[in-house]
Amino acid sequence: MPGDFPDSSDRGRLDHAVMDIEQTQEEPAVAVAGLNVSRGDRRVLHGLDFAVARGRITGLLGPSGCGKSTLMRAIVGVQILEAGDVQVLGEPAGSRPVRARVGYVMQAPAVYLDLSARENLRYFARVLGAPAARVGEMLELVQLAEHADRPVANLSGGQRARVSLGTALLGDPDLIVLDEPTVGLDPVLREDLWQTFRELAERGVTLLVSSHVMDEAARCDDLLLMRDGNLLATLTPAELRERTGEDDMERAFLRLIDRKEVLV
Repeated sequence: MPGDFPDSSDRGRLDHAVMDIEQTQEEPAVAVAGLNVSRGDRRVLHGLDFAVARGRITGLLGPSGCGKSTLMRAIVGVQILEAGDVQVLGEPAGSRPVRARVGYVMQAPAVYLDLSARENLRYFARVLGAPAARVGEMLELVQLAEHADRPVANLSGGQRARVSLGTALLGDPDLIVLDEPTVGLDPVLREDLWQTFRELAERGVTLLVSSHVMDEAARCDDLLLMRDGNLLATLTPAELRERTGEDDMERAFLRLIDRKEVLV
């Protein structure tokens, strides 16, 4: 749901958040200004300002409980905002013009366990109004063609994650939001998923991928680093290494915290 109508200060922050990106492209995939979200009497997100460039993999990284999932819900338009402005593909987050252009993959695979991978994709294709031919294409893309007719309940955790990814891709989205898609997967399955993400980005799709595993930062083009509901840095992996003097991503993140420095 859209949040409060942005006031002039929010609009000023939004203009600042997209300024750098506008130098190289017309419009960012996501632009966030002055975003505050509270649950009960506890503030979860504290005045976030940033922009996400199109056609790139942006990693949203930080410890569990730092607000990553809440931020992603705000971007896909299912989070009530206390204040601020969230624009997605040039429209308010969650508004009708962008709903079909955004794919969302939650932490828990949102598919039917008693159906096969193919049956799940056929069902969601009908819901989305996607061409039937997309089902076979997506099964190939997420490397499930050989297991397409097995019940999802009998698939591995990584294969279930790929079924969820396939359903999110059926509508040929311009932006895909993935909430910790590799959590609990073994290194081989994580590698397979990240290869798929890279192929999608090369096709021009924008991906926003959250993780609490800092070594995944090196796989991203851009980084948003969070802690305790605050945005600590917006930079590339190379810039993070350079500014902290650390090659290891986890040590670089810890050095950033120790310095108490905001790099946005």
